[in-house]
Amino acid sequence: MAQRLRPVGIDFVETAPVRLVFAREIGAAPDAVYRALAEDTSDWPKWFSALTSARESDGRREIRLRGGARFEETVIVAKAPDVYAYRIDVTNLPGPRAWIEEWRLTPAGTGTRVQMTFALDGTGPFLAAVRLARAGVGGSVRGAIAALDRRLAGKVS
Repeated sequence: MAQRLRPVGIDFVETAPVRLVFAREIGAAPDAVYRALAEDTSDWPKWFSALTSARESDGRREIRLRGGARFEETVIVAKAPDVYAYRIDVTNLPGPRAWIEEWRLTPAGTGTRVQMTFALDGTGPFLAAVRLARAGVGGSVRGAIAALDRRLAGKVS
């Protein structure tokens, strides 16, 4: 059953009860990474293996994950080439109350340091599950960032 989450602003990234932060340096330039995140949404499943579909229209996103999780999201920051962030408005997952995902891109030599932050609030069991899933989520995010880098370099991911 779908549930509507509390609408929060970008400041929630710093104040959320639980924050999962993952980073990796890659060879692609920040502007190329930003375009892949903000403009090529439908290609996300080609490099982020946890996703089965991703669509964006007019700042709204529909995301589906393997296992059946669904998200309706609103883009809340699109500041090229530095920050891309979206808020989850509706999900079928039990327990979350507020959720933002932020991608921060920082030049690193000739490449980019890509940092993804999950900012979350929810029921006690949901937050406990998120904390327990940290390692698996981190591996998935870092793997997706590496696959994106290969894709941007023209190699099959």
